Amino acid sequence: MSAQTKAPADWSGVILKAYVALFLGFMFLPILLMAGAAFNANPTPSALDWRGFTTDWFTGRTDEAGRVLVRGLPQETRFLQGLKHSILIALGVIAISVPLGLAGALLLTRLGGRATGPLYTALVSPLLTPGIVLGVSTMIFWRDAFGVQAGLFTAMLAQSCFIASYCMLMFMARLQRQDRSLEEAALDLGASGFFAFRRVTLPYLAPTIVAASAIAFLQSNENYNTTFFAIGSSWTLVTEIGARMRFGVSPTINAIGVIFILLTVVFAALWAFSLRKKTA
Repeated sequence: MSAQTKAPADWSGVILKAYVALFLGFMFLPILLMAGAAFNANPTPSALDWRGFTTDWFTGRTDEAGRVLVRGLPQETRFLQGLKHSILIALGVIAISVPLGLAGALLLTRLGGRATGPLYTALVSPLLTPGIVLGVSTMIFWRDAFGVQAGLFTAMLAQSCFIASYCMLMFMARLQRQDRSLEEAALDLGASGFFAFRRVTLPYLAPTIVAASAIAFLQSNENYNTTFFAIGSSWTLVTEIGARMRFGVSPTINAIGVIFILLTVVFAALWAFSLRKKTA
């Protein structure tokens, strides 16, 4: 009798599960440690050196006379003002980047010939340009050419230089799937070019306009390099956090991180719920 041969063990499933576990740990363990540090009474932000649960870093604490005992987010006026500046800049970036991106996408998708390649390269090149270069060049140009000092306006323009390219790529992907015969039918029936664009193309692009606005808002709020070199003496929430990080992480920064994580989870859950409700 011949000895029965054993099939080799299949380790692929074990390796895959181990890889997924390591990947998830690498992604989420720092976030969990940061969230734990935001509720730690230890003024030195650490989730490992636990000294009791507290929410003082979110709310602050004062005595009966109004003196600040623990500086929380309500006492961090520069953070709150920086958040206001970030929102104002982001709204301006949306107002500039979305129309510019749409105009560039329409030009590239409607334009034929050899000029399309070089023009596409020129319009996408801001994505490959370092943020420091965009910030410094925008600040110098507007200061020397028009006498505009660096501030929220120059930061808005510097961010729009590359965020408009993101919007353009999103609009191009949508326009390339459009049925052009609908526009041609509208023109054949006597509609003007603007009327056909407003009643046919623009409604077709409505979902992309919303998505491009959301991307522009998020890209603006998280941007540091371009904003730091174009904003001058003013500041945003991100640049203020970067300035504080030079002196070490404070518990209030961890509290801000927890708030943004919760907002992200809530909006993602609402978006998923709305999609499920539409498909139901």
